[in-house]
Amino acid sequence: MNTDDYQGYREPCLSLMRQFGVRVWSEVVARTAEGTFEGLILPRSETADTQHIVLKLSSGYNIGLRADTIHELVETGWKEAHYRIPEKEFPVDPSRPNVKLFGTGGTIASRLDYRTGAVIPAFSPGELYGSVPELADICNLETEKLFGVFSENMGPEQYIELAEAIGEAIRAGYHGIVVGHGTDTMHHTAAALSFMIQRPPVPIVMVGSQRSSDRPSSDAAQNLINATWTAAHGEIAEVLVCMFGPTSDRYNLLHRGTRVRKMHSSYRSTFRTLGDVPLATVARGRITPIKHDYARRRDDREVDVRAVFDERVTILYYYPNMQPDLIDALVDCGYRGIVIAGTGLGHVNRKVYPALERARDAGVQCYMTLQTLWGYVQMYVYETGREILELGVVPLANMLPEVAYVKLGWALGMHPDDPDRVRALMTTSIAGEMTEREPHDGYLVFQGGVPELDALLRRLWK
Repeated sequence: MNTDDYQGYREPCLSLMRQFGVRVWSEVVARTAEGTFEGLILPRSETADTQHIVLKLSSGYNIGLRADTIHELVETGWKEAHYRIPEKEFPVDPSRPNVKLFGTGGTIASRLDYRTGAVIPAFSPGELYGSVPELADICNLETEKLFGVFSENMGPEQYIELAEAIGEAIRAGYHGIVVGHGTDTMHHTAAALSFMIQRPPVPIVMVGSQRSSDRPSSDAAQNLINATWTAAHGEIAEVLVCMFGPTSDRYNLLHRGTRVRKMHSSYRSTFRTLGDVPLATVARGRITPIKHDYARRRDDREVDVRAVFDERVTILYYYPNMQPDLIDALVDCGYRGIVIAGTGLGHVNRKVYPALERARDAGVQCYMTLQTLWGYVQMYVYETGREILELGVVPLANMLPEVAYVKLGWALGMHPDDPDRVRALMTTSIAGEMTEREPHDGYLVFQGGVPELDALLRRLWK
């Protein structure tokens, strides 16, 4: 065997593989201190640790076996895997709507590059058609890669470029827009687009996947199919996030871009509408509204893009015993806006009062939101809240902290020299970011009525 048989493996795994006469792409039975496993030996990333041999099990999942726990490796077969996305020409049908898909770096459909361990996204129309052929039955799809960044690297510069590109695509006549995006900060970008793109005539649908396409439990294809259907045929002309609903794979939820938040690090149903319920479900070419107070699709292509952002804003997450020097430092560094995620009904301790007063006198706008995420800022109930109001801190009803941060950056960009107009924007609901009331069942994990739960309850009540 030559070195090509051990792609990426180093000592001590290298000696172990040579001892038992196995190589990369060997199908093996591995007897270890932790049990017996059967699978295919995969190449290692060049930057991975040296202590593990990686197997792909028949379930499709990968496991790492620590070298010092392996007693025996028995080769039962060998087959080299080739991970290349099939690419076919995307068929064009004049009778179908035209959809523009913008890529920002999130993985929608993908393959796994076992040399580096990286997930390589499928992005061209041909690659997407080869990976998800159902798309050709929905629309004529065109793609444009704007960025290739992890979602944590998305920020105001990207928000502005993306908003302007979407505006151009709408004016060019596309029937809907899809934005592929990493899930970690998708809700921030959704909020930014909701404020920067005013009165869109077509759906703008953000989509991503929690699990890449090489995994058997991937949500990528379903998310992309339902997001594309929504963009091509849906009637909700707003910024939406289209991600998994229940774990049963039955449908996706369409969340309003200013009321959605990622709530779990790895769960496929990670996105939840907070303080409200989702706008609709989408599955198998059918959109079923849950709410009806949404903007409708229009035939015109008029859209008002207001792509501005002042980066001198921040979120300050209050905690017990917070010291005033944190706020003082923000003022000294030239920040112009602070969103506070306060406790309870919107509180901070008295230690920071002098710093809040100094911030007010320096022209720094301070707004109060809640750590609880559910419920409303109510600063007239307790003495603490009334004192904080007198220091110039403005309550923002039930706006989510991240949405308030994005909106404040946008509002300061809109009116850099007019604090009164900024305050008026912040306290006026523009894209559903504040609601008059929260639904009685919205706080439940099951999001305002899931069919599976309703059916279970009916059976229990018989």
